[in-house]
Amino acid sequence: MTTLPCFKAYDVRGRLPNELNDDIAYRIGRAYGEFLKPRDVVVGGDIRLTSESLKHALSEGLRDAGVNVLDIGLSGTEEIYFATFHLGVDGGVQVTASHNPIDYNGMKMVLKGAQPVTADNGLLDIERLAAENQFAVPSVKRGSYQQINLLDEYVEHLLGYIKLENIKPMKLVVNAGNGAAGHVVDAIEQRFQSLNVPVEFVKIHHEPDGNFPHGIPNPLLHDCRQATTDAVLAHGADMGIAWDGDFDRCFLFDEQGQFIEGYYIVGLLGEAFLAHHKGAKIIHDPRLTWNTIDQVKVAGGEPVLCKTGHAFIKERMRLEDAVYGGEMSAHHYFRDFAYCDSGMIPWLLVAELMSGKGQPLSALVSDRIARFPSSGEINSKLEDPQAAIERVLATYQQEAIEVDNTDGISLDMGQWRFNLRLSNTEPVIRLNVESRGDESLMQEKTEELLKLIRD
Repeated sequence: MTTLPCFKAYDVRGRLPNELNDDIAYRIGRAYGEFLKPRDVVVGGDIRLTSESLKHALSEGLRDAGVNVLDIGLSGTEEIYFATFHLGVDGGVQVTASHNPIDYNGMKMVLKGAQPVTADNGLLDIERLAAENQFAVPSVKRGSYQQINLLDEYVEHLLGYIKLENIKPMKLVVNAGNGAAGHVVDAIEQRFQSLNVPVEFVKIHHEPDGNFPHGIPNPLLHDCRQATTDAVLAHGADMGIAWDGDFDRCFLFDEQGQFIEGYYIVGLLGEAFLAHHKGAKIIHDPRLTWNTIDQVKVAGGEPVLCKTGHAFIKERMRLEDAVYGGEMSAHHYFRDFAYCDSGMIPWLLVAELMSGKGQPLSALVSDRIARFPSSGEINSKLEDPQAAIERVLATYQQEAIEVDNTDGISLDMGQWRFNLRLSNTEPVIRLNVESRGDESLMQEKTEELLKLIRD
């Protein structure tokens, strides 16, 4: 099959201009339209300097395939998810490279109901048609183009996840990273003010700027966290919130400016949903599990293990009719959001949780962190990552209580466990370690594993 290097396992992502450019974007739009035959498709783009041009070329390709294009303008990925299911249209495409380097861009594509386009339902066919570039002169009526604004409806939907009267006075530091989140924060702030919701926003790196003057927004990287920490401490804020470029992930900081690993937010949100949905299923990934399983079971829910990755999580959530799913990478998925991930819903829920419990964020997670201390994800770039996995298995498999292969290898060693998995896109191996209440054991085993992996 003829291929294009910008097509990845779940989306389109490539270096400019060789792997992705306006010509390729046109061909992707044309291929999406001709293979899936949608009538109406919503498009949007993040703040990257090439997003508007790529979105225009994509739209031209869609229109030449007879598709009516609804352009929502500057947007985060979840705004495309929302527009697709809210309007009931046949699909959506977001032009974004999220947290990739500045010389990249890409696309995330969905079908009706905001279901992801994957290798199983059209991604490979779209790639083949776009790569072959053998499009005939359009034989259908050219599609229309219309700019629309759904910001009010989207914010209304977001605020439906909480009861605004529950929110106690608080100050929040919000760091959009000069990405696409700022306009949504502004709209939420206006709604709060009109309804006398006592929340004060301290905005940093707020203005959208595709030059990313403060670096690519990716708070998973330690270097991207300091500005939020500093602002929380300087302003005496109750919580800090930072987003990646297309804000489908949000990262939380407590009132002391400490970054909270996404792993512990999964358990927290699972517990929050179970307060209103008794016995519900909560989906989680295999990298770090013990805290989530414990917190969900104590709250009366059913934890369900699923392979890492948005396409797998969304599919499993639909299958199980799960109310919520979370990954330690700060992707959080919601049944009422068409099983899609949102970077806005989580912080709203946590703000309501802090208000209801009358506790700071540090108090909500400190006990959980102490019970199940974890390493966070540690990456190692190797020439032969598979050999490293085999070395680790040879060393620990005999002593393991349980070996699970849902995603890479997960070994339960009794008082500690670990997950080791290969990256889908690069020669990198990813390690996560946790223990039962013994931080020194967790650190000892992490160092032991890293030595074995890297030697």
